[in-house]
Parts: sequence; structure tokens; C-alpha cells
Amino acid sequence: MKTKYIDKRSWRRLLDKTYSEKRIETSTFDGIVGLITMKKVKSPLEVEILGENVRVVDVGYQWLQILPKDKHYSITVMYNEKHEPIQYYFDINEKNILELGKARAHDLYLDVLVLPDGRYELVDEKDLHRALKHQDITKAQFDFAYQEAEAVMESVETNFLQYVELAKYCKGEISNPN
Repeated sequence: MKTKYIDKRSWRRLLDKTYSEKRIETSTFDGIVGLITMKKVKSPLEVEILGENVRVVDVGYQWLQILPKDKHYSITVMYNEKHEPIQYYFDINEKNILELGKARAHDLYLDVLVLPDGRYELVDEKDLHRALKHQDITKAQFDFAYQEAEAVMESVETNFLQYVELAKYCKGEISNPN
């Protein structure tokens, strides 16, 4: 299992950034939200999602990190320089740790990528299988990762709009200095 900090503190591609973080406890959301604005990058990054090349890292791009309490996923909403969402990236996690300044997740390797139109795909299955083979995770954690990914995909399929609205709410909250 790997630990992922939501501030991307050890990411070498990101040469300069601004980062803000906020603990939110409301009826709409309970968790920590972080917002990274990319000021300087080593190089832009494009990834293939559902057969499309999508740029996810470049100067002026933002990543909204949503780390909900008592859930087994975290969401990174990636925005282009025009602040338009370009991808919703669900990390499947064993645990989310809500510590301001050290917010992080115990990542179980498996991810669900969702485009703004709601199309999605399951990715990084090879990483999950490799982690099991190298005993970085147990068989129970392996099975749990698939179970949680299936739940996320079903939720995206039946009500993706809830995540779009959650992202809008969280982005508004972290942009509000109060």
C-alpha cells in the first residue's frame, strides 16, 4: 500500500505551485479539500482516457483534491487553464486521514477515471495485481479494492451529477477565505 498526500509534496513534475487546504464539516460534505494551482511544471502531461489523449498537467491547471471522511475513495478533479473540469479521478483507498497539513490516504492502487460527460474506466489493475504479488497488500485488501471500485463505478453510472455538484461545492468552499 502506498501513502498519498493530497498536497502532492513529492511530485517532481510540479516545480512551482500554490496550495490551499481546508477542513469542511457541513451537511453537504465532511472532509478535507485541497486546491493545487500549477505555476511551473517540468513538462505538460497527457494521459489516455477512454481512447482520448487528455492533458491533465500544465501551467495554470488546477487540481481539486477531495478527501471525504469515512469513505474509501478520494477524488481529484482536474481543471484546465479555463477552470473547466477535464477529469474526475477516483483513487480507491483503504483509509483517508484527515489531518490539516498532512491530509493523506492509504491508496490501494486501483483507480476510476471519469470524463466530464460521465464516461468512465477502471485503471491500474496491473498495479493492484503487482502489489498483491509483491505482498504490498493482502488478498483481503485486493478484494476490497475491487469491491470499492465497483461501488464507485455504479455510483458514477447512476448519479454522476452528485460528484459534479460536490466538486463545485468544494471548490467554492476552498475559494472562500472564511
